[in-house]
Amino acid sequence: MDILVENFFNLAIMQSALPTVLTGFGMTLLLVAVVVPVGFAGGLLVALVSGARSRLLRWPMIAYVDFFRAFPPLVLLIFIHAGLPFAGIDLPAFAAVTLAFFLNTSCYYGEILRAGIESIGKGQMEAARSTGLTKLLAMTNVILPQAVRNVLPDLISNTLEVVKLTSIASVVALPELLYSAEMARSISYNASPIILAAGLYLLLLWPVVRLLSRLEHRLAA
Repeated sequence: MDILVENFFNLAIMQSALPTVLTGFGMTLLLVAVVVPVGFAGGLLVALVSGARSRLLRWPMIAYVDFFRAFPPLVLLIFIHAGLPFAGIDLPAFAAVTLAFFLNTSCYYGEILRAGIESIGKGQMEAARSTGLTKLLAMTNVILPQAVRNVLPDLISNTLEVVKLTSIASVVALPELLYSAEMARSISYNASPIILAAGLYLLLLWPVVRLLSRLEHRLAA
């Protein structure tokens, strides 16, 4: 037991590593604050274009979604960060991570939102248009609010996955939470900073998990 505490729950090492880990935690929060809204906006665009009548718009978007949903996000991130410089495109680590996450998460948000939009009866759009609303206003004021409500648990669940996915940014040396904890571990030769990082992830995500559970139970009722 003493060996377990010494190597994984060493409070002295956690205390010394805390400033570094908190700096990484701040970078993770910044990354989430950028990636989630950008990914959601891209997903909304994907959902709207995927439902277009024109095949010239619809089929390329379907191909885009299928491709980036099948492409591993870690491989995509490494390609953007380490591969694009060979084509003369050298992005900073934060921009590379944001682009990779946008390409990946917009597809998943898009499919969720598309399902939500398709769950709304066509009569809703016709009724909204009959009141004098344009198609754009009918979509934004009538269809989308109902669609988002219908798929809200799925949207929150996907957002949880996006937050957890930010940990792969450590492979391109972006100093987010996991990278900072790993740096502290390499200096201390102790796993306690990793446990500290895990605790911060839990602190960040557990309230959202409970909110998701409550929403699912409420919708089921």
